Amino acid sequence: MRHLKAHRKLGRTSEHRMSMLRNLTVSLINSHEERIVTTLPKAKELRPFVERVITLSRKASNLEGDDTAARALHLRRQAAGFFHAGNMQQAVLTGKRGQLRPARTAGMAALKRLFDELGERYKDRPGGYTRIMKLGQRVGDNAELAIIELVDNPNEREALASAKKRKAASGKKKKPASKRKAQTEDATEVEVSSPPEEES
Repeated sequence: MRHLKAHRKLGRTSEHRMSMLRNLTVSLINSHEERIVTTLPKAKELRPFVERVITLSRKASNLEGDDTAARALHLRRQAAGFFHAGNMQQAVLTGKRGQLRPARTAGMAALKRLFDELGERYKDRPGGYTRIMKLGQRVGDNAELAIIELVDNPNEREALASAKKRKAASGKKKKPASKRKAQTEDATEVEVSSPPEEES
């Protein structure tokens, strides 16, 4: 029986695996293209992890009622558990030769973007926020690569809009050509229908 064997171990301890999934989630959310390239098993493990976080932000954007602020804060704190919190428990001067350690803010930036932008974008979408596309094998170790990306991203919307413009432009170009063709057909019909002139 394979009870309680739901996830891939990915050759890592549980702490290392959770840390890796958190890092991949932060990379995906903070990415400008809203896509990352990773191996296929990692992408398949990342998908439910990311979608749970996006669902929390979507719930926060759909809240109604009197205690909306408190419930939104609770959802935000729940989502923060999916990210690295930064260097909060380390001493300030533990850097090299007593230098100030720079703040790790990638997780906080991802959380902010998640609740400000992605929650509003996926407000009406009940799940299915990511897409996995296979890329083939990697050259060095023959590992199967995949792209995991957020759906309805700005690049995708721009591509759809440009495709519509191209289709509309090609449709407009065809119309004048068909008009010219109709005009030439009308002219040939007029020539054919006119009676031949008699010579005297």
